[in-house]
Amino acid sequence: MQLLYDFLRRHPTWVDGFWAVVLFGISVFSGTTVEEPQGTDLPVLVVPVVLLLSLVVALRRRMPERMLVLALAVGLGQLITDVATLPADFALLVIVYTVAAVGARWASRLALTAGLCAAPLAQLRWPNEDVGVATNLAITIFQAVPFALAWVLGDSIRTRRAYFAQLEERAARLEKEREAQAKVAVAAERARIARELHDVVAHNVSVMVVQADGAAYVLDAAPDQAKKALETISSTGRQALAEMRRLLGVLRTGEHQEAGEYVPQPDVRQIEDLVEQCRGSGLPVDFKVEGTPRPLPSGVELTAYRIVQEALTNTRKHGGPHAGASVRLVYFDDGLGLLVEDDGKGAPHELYEEGGFDGQGHGLIGMRERVGMVGGTLDAGPRPGGGFRISVLLPLKPAL
Repeated sequence: MQLLYDFLRRHPTWVDGFWAVVLFGISVFSGTTVEEPQGTDLPVLVVPVVLLLSLVVALRRRMPERMLVLALAVGLGQLITDVATLPADFALLVIVYTVAAVGARWASRLALTAGLCAAPLAQLRWPNEDVGVATNLAITIFQAVPFALAWVLGDSIRTRRAYFAQLEERAARLEKEREAQAKVAVAAERARIARELHDVVAHNVSVMVVQADGAAYVLDAAPDQAKKALETISSTGRQALAEMRRLLGVLRTGEHQEAGEYVPQPDVRQIEDLVEQCRGSGLPVDFKVEGTPRPLPSGVELTAYRIVQEALTNTRKHGGPHAGASVRLVYFDDGLGLLVEDDGKGAPHELYEEGGFDGQGHGLIGMRERVGMVGGTLDAGPRPGGGFRISVLLPLKPAL
């Protein structure tokens, strides 16, 4: 039965053609065997009328507006030639429903008007003289009701189809929007991972290079210092590997990672450890916290940590051998302030803006992106007496 139903849905014209043949047979048989009450001999006109009305049923879904016009013309012809109503006139009811469901709006209104006028015109043309006026009026209303119901049913089907079409369009639009949002999210995540990798590699590798150079310099004269530098290189390398494993794990798909393979995101509390690490690598850093420390949004804490990390890395790389730095962490009522300064020789400000001193990092561009993601502000530039200053304000809530 399902196969038959699918076949009928794929071939609606065949279904309409079948019912048109049935209607033609019934109407011709009825029109040629029943004597006309007026006494006129009209079997010759019955056949073309029935044929045209059957054609209306057969092609109603392929060309509804044209079939409506044809049905109205045949109906007027019946009135003019005095061909009384036949079973084929059921086609008028069918075409009214069809046009209301799938036809143009003008055709739908025309079908409703014609359907409501069909019964009164037929009653005037072929009145029932055996009953009174009230009965004829009741018969007229009774015959007009099916046309009104057919139009209402067709118009309801049109409204329902339009509603479902709107739902499908909305679903398709939402699907496209979800795909677009997914692509944006993927791009943002890739940019975030790139910034994280830059910070991890730039900071830890810089520490390792400085310590390796120091170990090589004092290897013969001070073996203990060289050993300490090698231990720092080892611990820094392990830390870098742990952070890179966490970041690269985000890129893996289809793999179930153990919870132990990931480490928490750096936060404000780890800035002190970062400062100690820089001190151990030979960079003097003055660190102060002002205000009352309190929990902050994870995005703000990660941004603060990465900015301090990036600033101290740039100081170590470009500040010169005798450079020093200071880090100020200020807790405000509505945000967190950061001030990182150094007294080194620094590098041209343009190199910061170009995205890094080697032309491949992120520099101030990466800092501004991080600060912008949490709705903060960043001010960076050379200090009047030499060195470089980075001032950041991170609000507790993103700007609207």
